[in-house]
Amino acid sequence: MVKFLRSVLFDAAFYITSFIIMFIFLPLMILPQRAIFWAGRIWAGVTMSLLRMIVGLSYRVEGIENLPLGGCIVACKHESAWETLIFHILLNRPGYALKRELMWIPLINLYFWRMGMVVIDRGAGAKALKSLIYGARRVIDQGRPLVIYPEGTRSAPGVPGNYQAGVGVLYKDLNVPVVPVALNSGSFWGRRSPIKLPGQIVIQFLPPIHPGLPRAEFMETLENCIEKNSRKLYALANATGGKNG
Repeated sequence: MVKFLRSVLFDAAFYITSFIIMFIFLPLMILPQRAIFWAGRIWAGVTMSLLRMIVGLSYRVEGIENLPLGGCIVACKHESAWETLIFHILLNRPGYALKRELMWIPLINLYFWRMGMVVIDRGAGAKALKSLIYGARRVIDQGRPLVIYPEGTRSAPGVPGNYQAGVGVLYKDLNVPVVPVALNSGSFWGRRSPIKLPGQIVIQFLPPIHPGLPRAEFMETLENCIEKNSRKLYALANATGGKNG
């Protein structure tokens, strides 16, 4: 019961503070793009502080030195809403590949637009892939990291997702390193659970996969790397009490 009440309190605090921050920072829309990313970092930082103070959920970052300088693809395991926030803190002006439906949310869609996010209509077939490639090139050409969730949607902790072909297409087309990212966020902040558990999320930046591999070999390497390390982190979370789903 206590965990449920803390989760409800966090959700209320998150939505209220998110609205206040986004409203207060609206005038930054007329300033250079870096100002918007600064606001995004503040928003994410406040959210992580709320998680720590209300829920008792913190995080630890490993392998950040594996991030190359300049443009790269950050291919992250997707288990929770948590990893849609953390990269605003850890990366410099990240570009996200977003589903189109997120651009229907008032106010936050202005920030996504101003940050130059890559918006994908997942039901558009070949057209969606073309827009992904075009938007990804724009982000990489600006020397920014592109965050992509190769599974396409959130998976349950400890369960391998269905890795989509889009990340393989970007790997061949953009000719930049791909940094696999493993984590265990879903064990504490589950995709379909209203409860957020106390503990410590671990996010691991793994050694980059450099350009030059055949696409099929790249996809196999990426999936094996992310899943193997995420399973280890899932076991760690279970050992320390994180069992959300």
